[in-house]
Amino acid sequence: MRIGLFTASQWSQEEDPKAVLVNLRQQVRAARQNGFSSLLLGQHVLSGPMGMFQTMPLLGQIADDAAGMQIGPGVLLLSMMNPVLAAEEGATVDWLCDGNYVLAAGLGYREEEFQAMGVSKSNRVGRLTEGLEIIKRLWTEEEVTHHGRYFRLDNAKPGVRPKQQPRPPIWLGGDVEAAVRRAARLGDAWLAAPTTAFDTVSGFLRDFRDERRQHGLPEDVKCPIVRECFIGRDGAHARAVSRGPLLAKYAAYASWGQEGAVSGDFETAFEDFADAHFLIGDGVEVRDRLQAFAETTGSDHFLMRVQWPGLDQDEALANIERIAKLI
Repeated sequence: MRIGLFTASQWSQEEDPKAVLVNLRQQVRAARQNGFSSLLLGQHVLSGPMGMFQTMPLLGQIADDAAGMQIGPGVLLLSMMNPVLAAEEGATVDWLCDGNYVLAAGLGYREEEFQAMGVSKSNRVGRLTEGLEIIKRLWTEEEVTHHGRYFRLDNAKPGVRPKQQPRPPIWLGGDVEAAVRRAARLGDAWLAAPTTAFDTVSGFLRDFRDERRQHGLPEDVKCPIVRECFIGRDGAHARAVSRGPLLAKYAAYASWGQEGAVSGDFETAFEDFADAHFLIGDGVEVRDRLQAFAETTGSDHFLMRVQWPGLDQDEALANIERIAKLI
């Protein structure tokens, strides 16, 4: 089983961005030194009042900290971006990380992000589909001509292509069946978000395999799964320390309209929601739940988010060390 690190590099108004960056790099180095095999960095724009670094330059900054780990965005908001830039930035990071780049992409869901980027949300599926086709071709062909609905290229010669051959893997996110089936057709794997409940993940993976079967594609794909994870000194410590930061995080998700986030009185519903979505407890509790989840889903790659705005850095590092014992 592979264990990775997932982070959105976010901070509250009270925190210093410089300190957040120092802490993030320390967490990445600790994860690498403790056997974590992958790293995904989330992306949003206009996330205020919550602070958030932009993903691609940050990946370049921490590529050495994560040496040997598979790294990438998680997820890149490709539906509102230019795929040529996404292809060449991704290829650049692939060289910076010695051929360990993975493109995890998604549609996006926040109306204000689409508006700010000058893209209609109603076009997001078409733009993502067409953008992926362009990226794949720019990564594998010396010259690309493409006349589509959203993008046009004439004899385009990429300035940089990836180190990986034939190209880096592509994972597609999404919290509804249509997105899972799209990932099966267009990507190399579906990336399960932490907002998708344990039981729902298992059902979606059946949809993923069914779609692959219908299109004559290999079905034995191991899809990566992201989970919120905190292992404490004991179960009480784990739940007490993680509760406040997770409450704030998922309240923000709900206000943004994130699929799967609890709406209404989240504090009252938190315990049930956490039990259905998160890996929180002592080492034995988390190990047993993770093992059962792996057996149910057939997945062998789990990416853990170990820190949220408001969580003390020492607690985050101790969490990484306790998760390392599972590895």
